[in-house]
Amino acid sequence: MMSKNIVILGSTGSIGTQTLSVVRESGGRFRVAGLAVNSSVEALRAQVEEFRPEAAVICDPEAYAQAAGDWPYPDTALWCGMEGLIRLVQLESAGIVVTAIVGMIGLRPTVEAIRAGKDIALANKETLVCAGAYIMELARRCGVRILPVDSEHGAIFQCLQGVGEGQISGLILTASGGPFRGYTYDQLRKVTPEQALKHPSWRMGAKITIDSASMVNKGLEMIEARWLFGCKPNQIRVLVHPQSVIHSMVELVDGSVLAQLAVPDMRLPIQVALEYPERGRRVVQPLNLAAYGSLTFEEPDEEVFVSLALAREAMRLGGLYPAVLNAANEWAVREYLERRIGFTGIYDAIRRAMDFAAAKGLTSGSYELEEIWEWERRVREFLTQKRG
Repeated sequence: MMSKNIVILGSTGSIGTQTLSVVRESGGRFRVAGLAVNSSVEALRAQVEEFRPEAAVICDPEAYAQAAGDWPYPDTALWCGMEGLIRLVQLESAGIVVTAIVGMIGLRPTVEAIRAGKDIALANKETLVCAGAYIMELARRCGVRILPVDSEHGAIFQCLQGVGEGQISGLILTASGGPFRGYTYDQLRKVTPEQALKHPSWRMGAKITIDSASMVNKGLEMIEARWLFGCKPNQIRVLVHPQSVIHSMVELVDGSVLAQLAVPDMRLPIQVALEYPERGRRVVQPLNLAAYGSLTFEEPDEEVFVSLALAREAMRLGGLYPAVLNAANEWAVREYLERRIGFTGIYDAIRRAMDFAAAKGLTSGSYELEEIWEWERRVREFLTQKRG
């Protein structure tokens, strides 16, 4: 059987390194055609030494200059920045692109990969949050598959195999509840970055871990699910499941509920996306339900974790409002990690940004891609001025 050639954007991050773990354990099913990092030169060198890709990209110009001056891999081209990312996803040999870059920087190379006819293993939330309608239509026109990598959408994707059109009643995204489940809003105000970075179930990068603690990630996932699975906003809800064994569920019109269960390990949804439509060899331990004893569920406290209501409002408004929410959250998480705002300041920033967009006459209609980056800039400038 021929190997699948993959490109990994964000190869030294949490999803990227776990993707490479899946490659190692695949028995030759995958070949790494390209790798991209922001500035982690030494980690990239180690990956190139092991996997010998055709090309590698370093986004940060200073880190690129450092590496290019002494690049000992003549068979691996080294490129820089956004231009390099676009060249990488257009490699003729590449069949699937793993988009594991965090943030809005992942949108443009994803668009170019789709235009080049590459399937997308999607781990970059911003792609569908900010440009869901555009991306799904582009993928349809180009005959490209968007395969979800995150555990929740990967679970729904698996549950939907064999489910016909019109048979879905609703989607249930499960959430661990994060480290602050049961907190009051006043308690959240005092949460430190060190506390917020300790997730009870998953090993992730800093930005995604903060999003999980604030439950902004669940709001973003609701928006993603709308586009991935063609559901209406009112068909998508969140249920807290602290054991993180059921990764999400699908409600059918006959009252049945389909669920995907597994130990919490990101390598499984990564493998499912890469192997589709086949199933790969086992990469995680079998699930021992008896060892858990019981699985519990509860409704999220939306008076504390107001991010869920904000996400629903952004979905209701449509257009570029989800992009405004995302831009405000990116700004706020960075500010919080640098201790310039408090934890609940993340919610405040999102609320102020959405009110700002409405006051500036942002409509709910169609948009061009360039407008996404323009509103990202405007939101960032507005919030920075207000903070000062």
